[in-house]
Formats: sequence, C-alpha cells, structure tokens
Amino acid sequence: MGRGRAKAKQTKVARDLKYRTHETDFGALARELHGEDGGGGDVDRSTDDHDEWSDYAKRRD
Repeated sequence: MGRGRAKAKQTKVARDLKYRTHETDFGALARELHGEDGGGGDVDRSTDDHDEWSDYAKRRD
C-alpha cells in the first residue's frame, strides 16, 4: 500500500524528462570534460597530504 503516489510521481518525472526540450551547451560540456575551465580553479598539489593528516596519526613513543 502507498506505492501509487510514489509511482505516479516517478511517472510524471520520467515523462517530463522525456518530452522536455533541453538547451544543451555542448561547448561548456566539452570544456568541463576536458578540464579546460579557464578560471583559476587550480589546486596547489605541492603540499604533502601526509602532513595535513599527521595530527590524527597515533603517536608511538
């Protein structure tokens, strides 16, 4: 019991996705997939990850 409302909502969403026209920016999609975002989103990987988590390591004295 109670499955009717959920199934009706899923049907509505599926029908909406199927018949709605989407304006897809394929150029932006290609840039995202190839990693060419063009804006200073570079992360500095020069730091060692172990240094960041060394505070959580068990101390052996």
